[in-house]
Amino acid sequence: MQAAPLIGIAQAPIPDGARAFWLEADDGARLRAALFEAQAPARGSVVLSPGRAEPIEKYFEVIEDLRARGFHVLAHDWRGQGLSARALPDRLKGHAEGFEPFLADYAVMLDRVGDRLPKPWIGLAHSMGGALVLLALARGEGRLAGLLASAPMIGLHAVRVAPRLAGVIARAVVGCGLGSLYVQASEPFDQPFAGNILTHDRARYERFLAQLKACPDLALGGPTWGWLDFALAAGAALDRPDTPAGLRLPLSIVAAGDDRLVLSACAKRFAARAPEGRFVQVPNAYHEIMMETDPVRATFWREFDALASRISARSV
Repeated sequence: MQAAPLIGIAQAPIPDGARAFWLEADDGARLRAALFEAQAPARGSVVLSPGRAEPIEKYFEVIEDLRARGFHVLAHDWRGQGLSARALPDRLKGHAEGFEPFLADYAVMLDRVGDRLPKPWIGLAHSMGGALVLLALARGEGRLAGLLASAPMIGLHAVRVAPRLAGVIARAVVGCGLGSLYVQASEPFDQPFAGNILTHDRARYERFLAQLKACPDLALGGPTWGWLDFALAAGAALDRPDTPAGLRLPLSIVAAGDDRLVLSACAKRFAARAPEGRFVQVPNAYHEIMMETDPVRATFWREFDALASRISARSV
């Protein structure tokens, strides 16, 4: 595998011993992934799947927390964001063409890198990443021993009409050949901390802005109609009663108490339907739980540690 770059800044240096590389998707798209080895003898591996508009670099702090716990970490940029291939000439357009390409990319990554990952494998996925990994599990991906999904994108707050009607509208727009148009354009580089709905932690918020300014190619702007169509279709597939019922592995969902982007009620319903599902809602947290204040993150890490202990006990 050909080496790929990682971007370090003073507030977020590249973790020691990191190895980033390019992978080729089934359709030829170039995807970026990176492997970070544990700081102690490995007790397993974490497959880290970010949310929309989040590159690997945003998770350096999380990766260091995982390495300190004894886990190898495999992190990746989903197609269409980070340094992975973009679907449109305008790099800032957050575009998608259904969820199947994402699921195929996830399987390719595990196929190519799996021999470097000590078992058991724990999935850790946020928002869009959480929805996609849940779909991968529902479609038969059986290599994960468990999953913690942070604020998974099962329902969208921003949709002001019934989800089924919104899906019909989005599909109609895409069907008319207008899927590459913005639903809402946004400029990612100078968004002020005041009034944001992602985190209460100013330092972590501004750290990510500094990463984007250090490498503008990491940035992503607003979503297209194609992306909205994908997100609504993914949520509809996950909200079917039979979808979580088929997930027979330890599953923890950590939701934000003050989430303004995804619907925590949908995530709670999903966890209740899963045979080994557990739902925890963190009070006073915004959407990006892993990028929140230290007290919020402490609640998140307690839940991760409990899940990891459950999985380790099964693996003995």
